[in-house]
Amino acid sequence: MTIKKHSDLVPSGLSLLPFVPSHWRRTALKRLGKYQNGYPFKPEDWGEEGLPIVRIAQLTGESEPNYFSGELDERVRLNDGDLLFSWSTTIDSYIWSGGPAWLNQHIFKVTPSDEAEKSFLFYVIKQVAPKLAEFDAHGSTMRHIKKESLGEKLYVPDRLEQQKIAKFLDYETTKIDSLIDEQEKLIGLLKEKRQAVISHAVTKGINPKVEMKDSGVGWLGKVPEHWKVLPLKRFFQLVVDTAPKENDFELLSLYTDIGVRPRKDLEARGNRSTTTDGYFKVSKGDIVVNKLLAWMGAIGISEYDGVTSPAYDILRAKQPLSPHYYDYLFRCGILFTEFKRYSRGIMDMRLRLYFEEFGQFLIPFPSYEEQLKIVDVLNEKLSKFDQLREQATKAINLLEERRSALISAAVTGQIDVRNYQPKEDA
Repeated sequence: MTIKKHSDLVPSGLSLLPFVPSHWRRTALKRLGKYQNGYPFKPEDWGEEGLPIVRIAQLTGESEPNYFSGELDERVRLNDGDLLFSWSTTIDSYIWSGGPAWLNQHIFKVTPSDEAEKSFLFYVIKQVAPKLAEFDAHGSTMRHIKKESLGEKLYVPDRLEQQKIAKFLDYETTKIDSLIDEQEKLIGLLKEKRQAVISHAVTKGINPKVEMKDSGVGWLGKVPEHWKVLPLKRFFQLVVDTAPKENDFELLSLYTDIGVRPRKDLEARGNRSTTTDGYFKVSKGDIVVNKLLAWMGAIGISEYDGVTSPAYDILRAKQPLSPHYYDYLFRCGILFTEFKRYSRGIMDMRLRLYFEEFGQFLIPFPSYEEQLKIVDVLNEKLSKFDQLREQATKAINLLEERRSALISAAVTGQIDVRNYQPKEDA
């Protein structure tokens, strides 16, 4: 059904919300609930037993929780159905559904006041809070909500209309989220298919009729009969070419998801280096290896001349070959387990893949001409996958914009949903 606009909008006197329904009342975010900050856990508090510690990284699905087995104030204990408000870096609202847990700092547990329905307040925080966030005074990109921002004035309807707004948004955003989920699944399938196509091409070639032989290498399996399988050090040499002082070379960084890129184009991804003195020179076509994170995919070809951190290894071809072929081989994922197995260190985040070990890897070596053909075929095939992924990503962005606009219109009274009935209830 078509959602109509409120017909009785009046000036609000607020900059964030110029017009509101005449029957809505003025209040403040702090009056709509009680905001209990979480406990400031430290790493030494973490354990493997007890209740999980809920940090922002758990709310956003970026990592697994740590645990705490001691006793704390019940005010920082979570149960299913609690309304959470992350107020630092990630500004958002959540309904907790992970069972009993402890709440970490930088997240409020919100207990709605008599003025607010929890389901409505969830959407109000999601829409209003990001607009109140400020950047750190020291120039950091970290955003946060100051306590005084909770006093920001806003307008809300009575609790009956709040319930109707929340019901409307629950139904409509669920439909949008379902469409987003379909697109995200498509992207995941495209990624898997892309990796499979690359893995097959760089290890089996592009001629399905060619005779195969056992490579003698577990991760590689059978390869075309005419291919060579030799140690990596036969193809690449480790280059240590230190940049001169006060140079103005392009500073390059290596990322697991996108490979080698100029730092200036992606400064938000990391801190800016004040000097490149002592950095290693990189030439276009070199393979850059982050020894510490190679097993997670931090390896790839440089399409740029420049310099990069001395924490990286620079590999340069010793004979005619296609570095793009080996970029596909190293980044497609088939070697990640081997990278990890031959890395040295006492724990995952301290493992390092040194050239001493990497150079011993037995890897395929098709002829130079065949490498070029494989790269050409992959470039053509993968461009189709990339187009589909780009279309799916655009669809997700449009759906997220639609969801945000719908929430905004509903919680600020720009649309009237008092008579709204979901189609399934109509």
